Amino acid sequence: MAQLNGEFVAFFILSVMAIGGAVFMINLTKVVHMALALAFTFFSIAGLYLLLNAEFLAVVQVLIYAGAITILMLFMIMLTRHQNDEEAEPFGFRQGLSFVGVAAFFGIVMWVIYRTPLPAKTADTSGYTVERIGHVLFQQQVIPFELVSVLLLAALVGAVVLARKEES
Repeated sequence: MAQLNGEFVAFFILSVMAIGGAVFMINLTKVVHMALALAFTFFSIAGLYLLLNAEFLAVVQVLIYAGAITILMLFMIMLTRHQNDEEAEPFGFRQGLSFVGVAAFFGIVMWVIYRTPLPAKTADTSGYTVERIGHVLFQQQVIPFELVSVLLLAALVGAVVLARKEES
């Protein structure tokens, strides 16, 4: 059994928060609440990165996903029209069957994880620094990086155009 220390408690709390945010994101009916639940999940994952001593990934997670993507989603929600005419149905047979299926899948995955032997050797990560990532990103991969930003901008403009066509 694992020792109960601060790192284990922090991992447990952050993982429950990440899973809870994802479950809320799937089950909520209002789109704004779904985006906020997704942001909550992104912040929890950033905390998990901090526990893994991957500070750069944690900062990128907060800046890119929890910041930029969530704000972009909220702007898109505000710029488009959404109609929530359908009511939430009560817990029924399909939801119960889905719950049993997910629980069985979770059990199988946990069984496989605990039965799989892990290698004792760890990889040498001393050559992978933030400086090297920046060098590769801004010298070798700058064109794909900029093309992705243009693609996101085109998607935003397209969504605004589609929302304006629905009004008229």
